[in-house]
Amino acid sequence: MLEQSFYGNSLHDWLISLIIIAAAFLLNKIIVLLNKHVIQRLTSKTKNRLDDILFKMLEAPVLLGVILFAIWIAAKRLELGAPVEKAIYLSFRVLTVINITWFVARLVNALLEEYIAPKAADKNTMKYLDNHLMSILRRAVLAIIWSFGIIMALNNVGVNVGTLIAGLSIGGLAFALAAQDTIKNIYGGFTIFTDRPFRIGDRIKVDGFDGFVEEIGIRSTRIRTLEKRLVTIPNFKLVEASVENISEEPLRRVLLKLGLTYNTSPVKMNEAMAILKDMPNRVENVETKDIMVAFTDFTEYSLVITFVYFITKDADVMETPTKVNSEILSAFNAAGLQFAFPTQTLYIEKEGK
Repeated sequence: MLEQSFYGNSLHDWLISLIIIAAAFLLNKIIVLLNKHVIQRLTSKTKNRLDDILFKMLEAPVLLGVILFAIWIAAKRLELGAPVEKAIYLSFRVLTVINITWFVARLVNALLEEYIAPKAADKNTMKYLDNHLMSILRRAVLAIIWSFGIIMALNNVGVNVGTLIAGLSIGGLAFALAAQDTIKNIYGGFTIFTDRPFRIGDRIKVDGFDGFVEEIGIRSTRIRTLEKRLVTIPNFKLVEASVENISEEPLRRVLLKLGLTYNTSPVKMNEAMAILKDMPNRVENVETKDIMVAFTDFTEYSLVITFVYFITKDADVMETPTKVNSEILSAFNAAGLQFAFPTQTLYIEKEGK
């Protein structure tokens, strides 16, 4: 019975080939158990995580490699005909390269996640890399790895890669001409990611829009304006425009012009300026340096004091000026200093009879 022929091979040969494939599945089960209960326990005792990542990422490609090798051995010992044998041979070569590429891509992705991603999440550790740029970097690296893998696989089966790339280049040129704006936006997106003029969550001003950056994409950037409207701006426009990053200001500058009445004496004027100079000691989050106070103008109805101060970066930009203004009002009233308002004095001369 075992010597009966089926499709050019005896039943005995078919059974042996099936046993080889079944043995490969059994070997894979042993490899999984060995990796889980022996290798991972040994690598967990080491100080670094590199060996843990290596064996974890290596497991799946090894299992696939064992199955591919078993199928190759099982098929090679059978008489399947020249066309089928050639197809199996070429398939084996392609899948072997793809399997190796898969392992390299898994390993690189795991290393990026383990060593680079945590630093990208910490602004203090890595200034020029964040989660969004990390995502772009990961995709670019994996795309390069898979591109090389596919080229090597095609080269292994006799495909003229140079001719193929030349053909793709001609098609790519035609595509590039038809998608110039899209390419400009993609280039602008990479420029934003590399130059880092702003980050997600930063408040920026650009092209008359003032708002917070919600998303930085490859093609466009989305800003939530102060009116809570979502604005989508093409990246090439952001690259060409002047972008003001408000969130990066170290201090917030505030300018006040205080008008006092003309009956204010020089002593009282100096007292008013002394109150203003002492404002950092009176109100929190007012920077002690770079305060400017000067008696600057004689206007039609007031003596003007110009007061320039700075609010610290983490302070509330609405609450702190409110406290400063309230303190000025209270201190000036207590000192008997009067704020001027538009007034007009008429002098009427009586003619004698």
